[in-house]
Amino acid sequence: MPALRVLVIWPPQVLSYFNAGHHNLIYSVADYLRRQPEVDRVDTLDASVESPTWKEVGDRLHQGGYDVVAVTNDLDGVDGLSRLLTYTRQLAPQARTVTFGRLSGMLPEMFTRFDLDAIVGSGDYEPGVAAFVRAVGEGPRTAGALPGVWLRTDGEWRAPTAPGGVLLAQDWVMPDITEIPYHAYDWLYRDDQNKFCGIPGRRELVVPAARGCPVGCDYCEVPAVFGKPERRASVEQVVRYIEESFAALPFEYVAFYAPTFTLNRAWTTRLCEELIERGARYPWKCATTVHHLDEELVALMGRSGCVRISVGVETLAESGHAALPRLKRKSEAAVEALAAWCAKAGIELNCFVIVGLPGTTVADAEAAIARVRGVGGRVRPTMYSAHEQLHPGMSVDALSLHNRQILPDDAFPEPAERQRAYDIVFGREQRPTRVGEQVEERRAAAATGPRS
Repeated sequence: MPALRVLVIWPPQVLSYFNAGHHNLIYSVADYLRRQPEVDRVDTLDASVESPTWKEVGDRLHQGGYDVVAVTNDLDGVDGLSRLLTYTRQLAPQARTVTFGRLSGMLPEMFTRFDLDAIVGSGDYEPGVAAFVRAVGEGPRTAGALPGVWLRTDGEWRAPTAPGGVLLAQDWVMPDITEIPYHAYDWLYRDDQNKFCGIPGRRELVVPAARGCPVGCDYCEVPAVFGKPERRASVEQVVRYIEESFAALPFEYVAFYAPTFTLNRAWTTRLCEELIERGARYPWKCATTVHHLDEELVALMGRSGCVRISVGVETLAESGHAALPRLKRKSEAAVEALAAWCAKAGIELNCFVIVGLPGTTVADAEAAIARVRGVGGRVRPTMYSAHEQLHPGMSVDALSLHNRQILPDDAFPEPAERQRAYDIVFGREQRPTRVGEQVEERRAAAATGPRS
């Protein structure tokens, strides 16, 4: 079997939102491929954050000698896909193309309109892409023979005959920190007005901790892409990656990448105890639900170095509860209690609030935001987008309206109401975060030498 060269690339696009955890899938897939015997070399390029020109992308394709170009996709990240594939066919005609990501995990049929050779439609990304790369190395492919992967043969698309492979947590490959463009991430996180997930002025190490979630929100892609049963890395695996990464590069805090971080209370408790044993020297943040927190756990998290907890409040209006899973239907009292626990533990409470959730008004969203701020919380608002409305025939323009920033035409038809909704998402924040003050700046120390 020939030794193969692979490019893993996120297409050029103007991002609607940035979460480093979403983008780290490039590097997890790349490092997984490097461990496959048929692969000789894997290059990576996140063209959405590194901002290369199309000439530079073309140079990479023309000079790389790639056998496979693996293209990531995201919920609204298909803007540059057609052009990238055109460049690939022209400048690397020998290369076969495959796409993988959150959107193809929910809607693989949508990608059959593009000039691709394969689509990872189910299962974890790593084994799906690896199976296609292996098939390229073996020669002629049998349509539908790869689990979870749609294949195009003789101009016709064939659906997979079996679900995609799912990795045990022990087989996950943590991203290689030496190839991630942290300087670009720093720039994207620089302004808290964007309400992105990072801490301005501090460098983030993303630690993949869990996949899958049983909560079942219809506006979340996780169950469709990764399944409802949760898979979780071991505490030892997580702590080792943190220690090795902080020893190698001047990271300043940890972002645990997990749909519902405190879903497994015993695991969370053990992790906190391990971090406390090490002197709680790694500031960290996570996202979870109000339901999976209590005063004792929040206090323990604070002692272990937690500086921010993000939770999905979504709405405090009972009229909107029907659109939420039962365990996420929380009262003002529950949020007030959580805010008090976080304040006592020295943790910033970050609350997601949805504008346009079925059954709610703009006034309901405004009231929820006012209440969260009234108890000292930070708010990250977003527009409602139901993934059940996605369908294969959607245009790219229609798909882009599911980016959780633009309202659909039937939402708040009155111009004044729409303006108020947009004021929530795009208006200027009067209380930007100050959580960076709790995180020591290590990069300056690294540049100037040890502090006295």
